[in-house]
Amino acid sequence: MKNEFGDVAVDSQLAGSASISGVRELLNGCICCNLVGQLSDALFQLRESVDPSRIIIETSGSAFPATLAMEVNRVARENPGTFSLDGVISVIDVENWKGYDDTSYTAKMQAKYTDLVVFNKWELVDERKFEDALDRLGDLDVQVAWVKSQKGWVDVEVVMGIDGAMVRAQGLRGAVEINEEHGHDHDHIHQDNSHHDHHQEEVEVLSVVLHNADTSKSPQGVVLESFEDLLLGAPKDEVYRIKGLVLSSKPPPDSTGDRKPSIAVDSEGQSLYVLNWAFGRWTYTPLPGTAFKAMEQASARLTFILSRGESSKWIRRLERGDFIKLEGDVGTVENGTLKVEKIG
Repeated sequence: MKNEFGDVAVDSQLAGSASISGVRELLNGCICCNLVGQLSDALFQLRESVDPSRIIIETSGSAFPATLAMEVNRVARENPGTFSLDGVISVIDVENWKGYDDTSYTAKMQAKYTDLVVFNKWELVDERKFEDALDRLGDLDVQVAWVKSQKGWVDVEVVMGIDGAMVRAQGLRGAVEINEEHGHDHDHIHQDNSHHDHHQEEVEVLSVVLHNADTSKSPQGVVLESFEDLLLGAPKDEVYRIKGLVLSSKPPPDSTGDRKPSIAVDSEGQSLYVLNWAFGRWTYTPLPGTAFKAMEQASARLTFILSRGESSKWIRRLERGDFIKLEGDVGTVENGTLKVEKIG
C-alpha cells in the first residue's frame, strides 16, 4: 500500500515492475492526516483482490505512525480475524538526515509509536555522523529498537513475525518451517529485486527447546504465567522477536488478554499454538492436530531474535529456568531439559 504526495504513482509503478502483484495507491495527500479515512477501504480492497498474507503500508516520508496504528487496530477490533498490526518501522537516511528538529512531545510521540528504526546509508558517512544520528534518536528518551541496514538490506526475521493464519492453513508444513532445529536461513527485503548474499550482522539468534526430562513421557504444557512474565518483561531494545511453537493445557492469552480456543487436543490434553512476539506485543494462533509432529516430543520450540551483543546475557537468563518451564506438581524447569543455543 503506497502513499505519495502528488498524483503520479511512481513508486507503485516500480513495485509493479518488481512483480509485486497487489498494490493499492493512496495519492495526493498524507495517509496519517487527510487520507486516514481511506485506509480501511484500501485494506479490504487488497484483502479481497489478492488475499495477501502480508500488507506493507509505506507512508510518505514525514508520516505520523500513531494515527495509522490506531486506525489499523480499530479496523481489527471491529472486524475480528481480518487484520493484526505486526509492527511500525521508521527508516532514517543517515547520509541526509539532519536529526529531529526538536525533542518536542510530537517528536517523542512519533518515536514512541515506532517499534524499529532502520538506519540506512550509514556506510556512506563517517562513524561520527552515524553516532550523531544515534544520539539524536537517544535525545527523545524513548525505548526503541534499532538496526543498521546492509546496503539497503534488512533481515526479514526482524521486520516480520509469523503469519498465524498462513501457518494454521498449512498445518504441519508451516510449523516445520518455523522450527529452527531444522536449520536457520534468512530471506531479505531489498530496495530492488537483485540478489544479495545472506548475512546476520545486526542481530543474534537463539534457538530454545524445552523437553521432558523423562523422554518416555508425553510432552507437558509450559507454565503460562512464568512464560508471560518473560513476554511482558523483554526489553524492546534488546529483543526484536520471539516466535515459535508452544504446548499448553489451556488457551494462552495474547498481549491484549484475548484467548483463542484450541482447535486440536492431544491424548494428554495439550494444544499447540504458534507464538508471535514483536516489540512488546504478541499473539497466539492455535494449530491443527497435523502440526503436533513438528514438536518432536518437545513442549516448546522457540526462536529469539536479539540485538547484537545480547545473546550471552539472554542465554544465561533463559538457562536459569525462571521463565520457560513445564507444568506439573513442582512447576520448575527441573522437570524438563531446556536447551538454549546461539545460531550462526
